[in-house]
Amino acid sequence: MADEEPLLPAEDPPEPPSTHWRNGAAFWILGLCNNLPYVVMLSAARDILEPRPGAQVPTPHGNGSRYDCNPVSTGAVLLADVLPTLLIKLAAPFVVHLLPYNSRVVGAALCAWGSFALVTSAAGMAASLGVRVGLGGGWVVLASTASGLGEVTFLALASGYPRVGVSCWSSGTGAAGLGGALAYGGLLQAGLPLPHALLPAVGLPLLTLLSYFFLLLPPPRPTEPPPTPAVGLTPGEKWRVTKGVVHQAGPLAVVYFAEYFINQGLLELLYFPASALTHNEQYRWYQLLYQAGVFASRSSLRCLRLRRVGLLALLQVLNAVVLLVAVVIPFLPGLAVAFAMVGGEGLVGGAAYANAFLNVAEEAAPEGREFAMTVASVADTVGVALAGGAALGVHGFFCPPA
Repeated sequence: MADEEPLLPAEDPPEPPSTHWRNGAAFWILGLCNNLPYVVMLSAARDILEPRPGAQVPTPHGNGSRYDCNPVSTGAVLLADVLPTLLIKLAAPFVVHLLPYNSRVVGAALCAWGSFALVTSAAGMAASLGVRVGLGGGWVVLASTASGLGEVTFLALASGYPRVGVSCWSSGTGAAGLGGALAYGGLLQAGLPLPHALLPAVGLPLLTLLSYFFLLLPPPRPTEPPPTPAVGLTPGEKWRVTKGVVHQAGPLAVVYFAEYFINQGLLELLYFPASALTHNEQYRWYQLLYQAGVFASRSSLRCLRLRRVGLLALLQVLNAVVLLVAVVIPFLPGLAVAFAMVGGEGLVGGAAYANAFLNVAEEAAPEGREFAMTVASVADTVGVALAGGAALGVHGFFCPPA
């Protein structure tokens, strides 16, 4: 028995059905609550940038171009939403071991609650001060901090469970995208003004705490609670673990760069004036269809497993190139074709996320598994942050100041 290979998460003895479903439900809810504020913020990007009554903007809305440009790119919303997350993920491999899981979960929940508590005051300030307050407000920073800390924590925690942990977390984050886009659009259609349309999410931090402390059971192995990612690893071992995840994390970063370059750089410019939908409505539909594709593919691990995500990176880059050409030369026959391409983009992105993290969890040695998940979680956020910068450049090129 001493020479046996260590078991990987997918090879662990099956859990009792009640335990399996309980842990699966807990990770699904945690993924939903963690990602919902982030997704809603991006779905609201054009609405956030819409000039407020009485606000002074540098140029007239629409800029007189066929792109119907906002004065500020939606990439600005993306950067405001992702930079705190990126800083947390970059620091996590070095300092996250200083905090136990319980403290991290409570901290993420408090940050999320604080972001929602500031929504109303941000609304009042934005009405008089314009876009800058909406982007720089503490509610955006706190929401991003909560999302980043939560993802680092729950992905590492999921590695200590059988496949149910990663697969249900992934599905829950996909559901956050679809549910967030649907709920936000529905509340606006019902006449609830921005950002009061975000207020129903105020109960999410409490749901996170209830799911973690009362629904989630300890890892199935008859051992002590899982160590935090940095415990027991020397600098050399950490470096070997980091090199071991590059072949999954690298393509994942490429997928997310292309994906968010499309979402926050191109979709606001991919405007069809002849449609019955307004520009903002078109943008919300893009986000909704994208999130539907993400949810479907992030929930597909039981049906589709991909050991290498490089092909998905190639497909996403190809999608970005085609849509960039469509912005420069409007050759797409109609809005329906653009909708289909955006839905496909979501399918590719969700599949890359789900499969890359499950591959990392299965391939890493048990003693380095949590650290591997923490390091891999940086990849998608780096891609998103770079895409935000590229989106600002594209907006400046196609929408120069009048």
